[in-house]
Order: sequence, then C-alpha cells, then structure tokens
Amino acid sequence: MKKVKKNKSLMDFSISIEQESIIESVNKFLSKNITPLEQIEYDKKGTAPYHLMEGMAELGLFGMPFPEKYGGSNVGWDTIALIQEHMGKKAYMAASLLNRTIGFGGMSLLKFGNTDQKSQIIPEIIKGKILFSLALSETGAGSDAAAIVTQAKRASNDTWSIKGNKIWVSDAAESKYMVVACRTDMKTSGASGITLFLVKPSTPGVIITPMRKIGTNWMPSYDVNFDEVIVSDKNMLGDENGGFKHLMTILHFARAGMAASVSGLAQRAVDIALNHSKERYQFGKPLAAHQVISHRLADMQMRVDQSKLMAWYLAWMIKENKDCRRYAAEAKVIATETLNFVTDAGMQILAGAGYDLDTEMQRIWKDGRLYTFGEGTNEIQRNIIAKEIIG
Repeated sequence: MKKVKKNKSLMDFSISIEQESIIESVNKFLSKNITPLEQIEYDKKGTAPYHLMEGMAELGLFGMPFPEKYGGSNVGWDTIALIQEHMGKKAYMAASLLNRTIGFGGMSLLKFGNTDQKSQIIPEIIKGKILFSLALSETGAGSDAAAIVTQAKRASNDTWSIKGNKIWVSDAAESKYMVVACRTDMKTSGASGITLFLVKPSTPGVIITPMRKIGTNWMPSYDVNFDEVIVSDKNMLGDENGGFKHLMTILHFARAGMAASVSGLAQRAVDIALNHSKERYQFGKPLAAHQVISHRLADMQMRVDQSKLMAWYLAWMIKENKDCRRYAAEAKVIATETLNFVTDAGMQILAGAGYDLDTEMQRIWKDGRLYTFGEGTNEIQRNIIAKEIIG
C-alpha cells in the first residue's frame, strides 16, 4: 500500500504542547481568581468580573487574533476556540469578556479600521484596557437589523450628529467604545446606507439607562439614547454606508466565540448533573444507577460532544480562510440549543437542589435562555442555513 501524504488542510484533533500549556495557564488563572460561588455573587450584584481583564491580558488572551506588529500573537482560530471552550467551562463570565472584546470590537477594527484606529486602539485591546459594546438592536430592529432608524446626519464637513435609541447594549456604561450602527443615507432603506461609528459612552448627549432582565445579570445591559451626539469622521469604522456589510462579514468571529464558549458552559452543566447523580441516593442507590437518569445523562453528553465538534470545525474553517457563513450559523444554533437542552435536563435531575437561587445550575439555566436569540436568533440562523443549502 502506498504511503498517503498528509494533507495539511485536513482537520487535526490533536492538542499541541503549546495549546496545552496555554489551557493549563488559563485554568490556573481562573481557579485562583474566580470560583463558581464568586460567579453566583457577581450575578447577584449585577456586574461582570472586569478585574479579570488585566490578568487575561498578561496571559496574552486579548492579543491572540492580532498581528505581531500591534503586539499580538496571531494564533490560529483553532487555538482561540479551544481556549474559549475551556474558559466557558471554567468561568463563562470570563469567556464572555474575551468574546465581546475581540469579537465585536477587535475584529471589526482589524478588518475595517483605518490606520490610526488600528495603531491606537488595538494595542490597548491587547493590554486589556478596552472593552467594547455593540449598539445595534432597536425597538423595531432586532432580527431585522436592516430596519435601523437611528440616524447620523452631517453636522459639519467632518462631524456627524447621531440621534436615536438603542436597546440591549451590553456593557454600554462599562465599555470604552460603543460600536453604533446608524443610518447615514436617508434615501435608502434596508441594509443599504448604514454606517458604523465608535462612540465613547462619556460623549455629551449619550444617556444610558440600566435594563432589568431574567438572566445574565453579570453582563449589564442598557437602553442607550443618543441625543444629537457629535462624533467626527475619525470615529467612523469602515466605509460610509458600508456598515451592515461590515457587520455581516465579522459576525462569524462572534458566533465562533459563542459556539466554543457555550459548548464549554454546556459541559459544565453536564458535569454538575453527573456529579449530583453520583452523590445523590434514592431508593438505595445513586441516581446515576437508575437507567432513566443514566440515559438522560448520556443524551446530554452526546449533545455536548456534537456541539464541540461543530465549534471546532467552524474554528478550523476560519483558520483556513474558508467561506463559513453557513457553518457559523450551524455552530451557533447547535451550541445554544444544546445548552438549553442540557440545562433543562440538569434542572430536572437536580430537582430541588437546582431550584435554589444559590446554585450554579439555575444560573446557567437562566443565562442559557438568552443565547438562542442573542447575536442573531436561531430562526434567522436557520434562514441562513436554508438559503446556503437550497440556493
């Protein structure tokens, strides 16, 4: 038999020594700096563990996708996904901080920012000094993001005046920059005529109001009103009237981060249910010894393994610069619906032990409800998938 030459483009599931070293360092850092009990407390207080960003920066996490000329390490997205998955399992709050920083803001800047924006802001991202928020959703523009009515009109030759309202803006008050989607060509409708701007929350005319919600209270969300907010041309991110296209172009990075970290979070939920079912005795034997429970645990683990595989595949496609619009949608749907499945089953297995507000399972269960419609509803993802396969 002839020796088959290895195709470098094939997926490789082995974890390198370098990747193992990074994962070990991340796990040690998170174990030392944020415990499961502390995560529950952050959720109760309604704030994220922002203090972790400095340590995450020292580990080089924020510099992973960026070129060395900005101070980054330019690692492959397969490595980024592995780290996001492990962070999701250990401390999803930290994984979310990483995802929101490099996904919404970092990759937008890298792909569409001008020379000054890249040279000034990306090094600060890498140092963990900048958090971004995405101001996209409006009362009438959720899944239909092209229905944006917030306007940016010319105030002078080199300035714009932004007027409108955005909702569900995570970290708006805590971020250094909001990426704000505005309609700049009033003669157009739909996806055309939308431009992105970098706006500091402290800019005069920006009014930020906290929003109450069911879960993810550790990630504060806000209603943001823009009352004739003046920004300069230097604040424009990407091309004028090309903002919607830009957003669609970088969404696969955010969805890859969500798929990987949510897969890790789902594994954490399975582990909690598994440990409880081994320790909890009913009718003279552990819950796990009852077939109805063992089968449910098997179904939960199978779903998580499938989710991980899809997240890894998407990460590999990004690394190989392949068209991954469909697979980004698939990974997002599979991961988020897996999390809902395993947390619902986990709540049933833990029963009263999971219904207590001081337990980890109930928090993951409530948080997970957001992800099937956050960052693009799963119904819209199915539209994307159907269009890609049907043509």
